[in-house]
Amino acid sequence: MADKRRISGSEASSPLAPSISGFIRRKNHWRGLSNPSNADLWVRLFNEGYGADVLVVTNGCIIPAHAIILGMASPVLKNMIRQSKGRRGGRRIISISGAPDQAVRAFLRFIYSSCYEEEEINQYALHLLVLSHVFVITSLKKLCVQQLEKRLITVQNVADVLQLACLCDAPRLVLVCHRLIIRNFKSVSATDGWKVMKQSNPKLEREILESLVDVDSERKEKQRKLKERKIYLQLNEAMEALVHICSNGCRTIGPHDKALKGSSCEFPACKGIESLIRHFAACKDRALGGCSQCKRMWQLLELHSRLCSTKDGCNVPLCRHFKEKVLQQNKKDELKWKLLVRKVMEVKTTSLFS
Repeated sequence: MADKRRISGSEASSPLAPSISGFIRRKNHWRGLSNPSNADLWVRLFNEGYGADVLVVTNGCIIPAHAIILGMASPVLKNMIRQSKGRRGGRRIISISGAPDQAVRAFLRFIYSSCYEEEEINQYALHLLVLSHVFVITSLKKLCVQQLEKRLITVQNVADVLQLACLCDAPRLVLVCHRLIIRNFKSVSATDGWKVMKQSNPKLEREILESLVDVDSERKEKQRKLKERKIYLQLNEAMEALVHICSNGCRTIGPHDKALKGSSCEFPACKGIESLIRHFAACKDRALGGCSQCKRMWQLLELHSRLCSTKDGCNVPLCRHFKEKVLQQNKKDELKWKLLVRKVMEVKTTSLFS
């Protein structure tokens, strides 16, 4: 046991990665996917490197590891170990470069134990995402994606995260980044990450700009539909107020055989319809079609006739007249009125269930 960490003289010149002491005493500092008691043993094996037959060379250190563990976890690592020609003291040598030493160490520790340290995930999430994708460690890749989605993506780094997500085949992360960029495009486009992306990946920039145009078009279309719905809702309220005034009377106007109600009215459009009826009754130009208010009143009366299901005895003036007039209209006008009636009926139906 005393010789379990002895290395050859040629190895002594290369610094070994420092072990992380106190794992058992700091259990609450770690998180993991595996059984805690088993994880203790696996992390200890990784930290001590007992019986290691592989040396993982990073940018700044050498990490002892076990070929069977790495090979079972990753087919890529298994192939690298098999093809490795370099040896040192009987141990095969493989290289994992391009990532910080601590990120590689956290990556290998996860392979052993499925354990991770919160601070390391927060600090090296992007590096671990790339490593887990390259070496096909699915559980770690899923973990990195989840952590990035929850709290690690910012306006400053979203352009970088998006590019890595595309390279690492993480569609959900791509979608999250895409939405964040669209929502905060002005701020994101001012970051260094976005400027670099414009130069290195113009195709991705073009896709985002096209999406931005689509989102803006959808927003305008939504506003247009909301505006249309508001108009149809007002027309429906006007129809209800018109029937109410002509059937039961309201505050200042109504049928001769009904007593006027001086109290407030529950129909929101009643006041406006009252004013319109008074003007219509007194206006000298209503028959000539020269008054805009009278034109509106004529249109409301015709719309009512098309919505009215009463065959005889409707209290609204000219209802029967307009029903007969429908038979004489041309197809173009008839289609316009049918569309208007359908829209008003749709709004009326949805308002009943809202």
